[in-house]
Amino acid sequence: MTATPSISSGGANPAGRPAYSRVVLKLSGESLQGPLDSGIHAETVARIAGELKEIGDLGVQIAIMVGGGNIFRGTRQKSLAIDRATADYMGMLATVINGLALQDALEKQGADTRLLSAIEMRQIAEPFIRRRAARHLEKGRIIIFAAGTGNPYFSTDTAAALRAMEMKAQVIVKATRVDGVYDADPEKVPGAKRFERISYLDVLQRGLAVMDSTAISLCMENKMPIIVFDMNVPGNIKRVVMGEKVGSLVTAES
Repeated sequence: MTATPSISSGGANPAGRPAYSRVVLKLSGESLQGPLDSGIHAETVARIAGELKEIGDLGVQIAIMVGGGNIFRGTRQKSLAIDRATADYMGMLATVINGLALQDALEKQGADTRLLSAIEMRQIAEPFIRRRAARHLEKGRIIIFAAGTGNPYFSTDTAAALRAMEMKAQVIVKATRVDGVYDADPEKVPGAKRFERISYLDVLQRGLAVMDSTAISLCMENKMPIIVFDMNVPGNIKRVVMGEKVGSLVTAES
């Protein structure tokens, strides 16, 4: 991979080239539901796919870890009295549904894609094999990771962190409904403070809802930066990849 500017600079690349050559995008299931209460909103998925195709055309290697919360979230099913492990497996299957929808939308945009599942289901997705996934990226294919880590009790946040290390990505970009990391939920607490930059330790000590503690700890251990940004603003993914100051940066130093 070609050398890239320092990820801590926070500024756009003066040469007009992408600031990152390989990224892992953590895309929540809720990001795909758009204005709906649940499910998949076709127009929203098409918009996201269009933006990802544009980034791919710049030469950026993109891997996406997709969630399933728009269809089924295991941790929210206590009222159904479903066993936790069973509920987590159901959530993993929901991520495969979202992965297929995103793959279809990307291919309609002309992108070359691969859907990789941590749970083997060869009729619809390739099994995840680290070296094969890396080769797909090198060939310019957009890859979509589904089924998390393939294990219950691990979130797709942790799966995104794990895959980012395995793929030797330069950054995790986490798409959310808000424009960064706040000291409280900005949708519930008026006047919540947004951090432009914050350390892993501060996130853990404050208990901030960036990613779960396992994911943050894994990123801290491996010095993997995280950029949290608002997915609902068109063009934000490209701005992040180009190195513009968008959202909040989680790194070793605040």
